[in-house]
Amino acid sequence: MVRILPQTKAAAINPLKSSQPLGAALAFLGVDGAMPLFHGSQGCTSFALVLFVRHFKEAIPLQTTAMDEVATILGGADHLEEAILNLKARTKPTLIGVCTTALVETRGEDCAGDIANIRLSREELAGTEVVLANTPDFDGAIEEGWAKAVTAMIERITRPGEQARQSKKIVILPGWNLTVADIEHLREMIESFGLKPVILPDVSGSLDGTVPDRWITTTYGGTSIEDIRELGTAEQCIVIGEHMRRPAELLQRLTGVPYVLFRSLTGLKNADRFVSLLSAVSGAAAPAGVRRRRAQLQDALLDGHFHFGGKKIAIAAEPDQLYQLASFFIGMGSEIAAAVTTTDMSKILEEIPAQSVQIGDLGDLEALGAGADLLVTHSHGGQAAQRLGIPLMRVGFPIFDRLGSQHKLTILYQGTRDLIFEVANIFEANRHAPTPEALDPLRNREMPDELRSSPLARH
Repeated sequence: MVRILPQTKAAAINPLKSSQPLGAALAFLGVDGAMPLFHGSQGCTSFALVLFVRHFKEAIPLQTTAMDEVATILGGADHLEEAILNLKARTKPTLIGVCTTALVETRGEDCAGDIANIRLSREELAGTEVVLANTPDFDGAIEEGWAKAVTAMIERITRPGEQARQSKKIVILPGWNLTVADIEHLREMIESFGLKPVILPDVSGSLDGTVPDRWITTTYGGTSIEDIRELGTAEQCIVIGEHMRRPAELLQRLTGVPYVLFRSLTGLKNADRFVSLLSAVSGAAAPAGVRRRRAQLQDALLDGHFHFGGKKIAIAAEPDQLYQLASFFIGMGSEIAAAVTTTDMSKILEEIPAQSVQIGDLGDLEALGAGADLLVTHSHGGQAAQRLGIPLMRVGFPIFDRLGSQHKLTILYQGTRDLIFEVANIFEANRHAPTPEALDPLRNREMPDELRSSPLARH
């Protein structure tokens, strides 16, 4: 059984995790016409905005209540109301997603009560949903923030009660670690079975790198408010990632829609299980294109396993992404030399295929990963990789020193195939050619004195 080792250091060294508010804002960015709003100081929002812009290379709509010293002492309800009304008047969003920060959470403000009062007293907010996600910076990480935002949207917007089901309609609740390319591929796969997916959140519609023909102050693309409201008419809900279990349970409790949870969609077995579920729900066999991609993955497994066998991998990631990647490498014949994650709040940590999981930072990864063949984490791991002389595979958030990270496919048959090729090519590029000294152990060895003085040694 895996041992979960708690964090014992007083300070983080080269931090691994990003905050809950950032995760919640990312989820709100997957809704059409949305505007995430950080309730706290300007600095909290600026830091998150920099990470978003550097990762996605896009203009990110993100606002703040900009609490100052006086508001911090006397309370930020007035700042929250002013910010919501200004956003409504200037940007006309369909959704304002309020993400609390450590500042207001530590002070103990009743943000839910404040927002309820604002809704009741301000008629001009008609047509805009205001959703609150309680996301203090000092607790949890991206996973928890993302899941809390999705839960809050379902709780606030989705119409409760048993409703007439649409037999071909499927709700997808993706984990935060699915990229834009992953969600696009997921939609295409589901539609190939004749099903109609509703994905919440859908960052593939809003953060896919397109250039609109006019300036838009909110998100453009993503899940519509009407789709969120009508989630209860779906036949089935599919959940990806253990951290998305809570919003799925809420949806089932509100509307009766059953859910099936996939801890990962990477790997042949997981992809097969997903395709089998789609076949069962749709009543249709897997299309020829899906079967062909499966055959391509089988070939990639045969070609790639020579490169993976016996390799030592050091991974630092959020719990569900850590499980996804560790399972992939173990399935390819590698060994998990080090596993580091952000929090101990997820049950998935008990399923990580490693001897131990360290709750920590990239300093822990550097200490535990010495001697590994590959480091796997986000761009901030570049410093550790350089010091250790170990190649780095960039995953997760943020990735700011490479282009196109949001378009990297990691799931189902095609994504697993691409991962195999990416990792195998990293190993190939960093393979050290044998030297004559390494091939000949007798070369340059110490010669005994009696042999050195013999006539044969002189000639």
